[in-house]
Amino acid sequence: MSAKAIVYSSTHCNYCAQVKKYLADQGVEYEERNIDLDDKFAEELWNTGMRSVPVTVIGEKKILGFNQTQLNKAIAELQA
Repeated sequence: MSAKAIVYSSTHCNYCAQVKKYLADQGVEYEERNIDLDDKFAEELWNTGMRSVPVTVIGEKKILGFNQTQLNKAIAELQA
């Protein structure tokens, strides 16, 4: 089963690139929401209370930064 994630990112963010590559390597489909390209995405992100990227939303979880442990846990719960 392929999970659906949302990745809030910015254009020159190294950790954002790592998160996207990691999700792709895990076979997880994701929608990228680049806050540099669309103010609407920046506003959505601010409304979650987060102030930096990347933020990965998987199910009910919001994961800040490239946190492989939390990403794995959220992916596993989605696929359970």
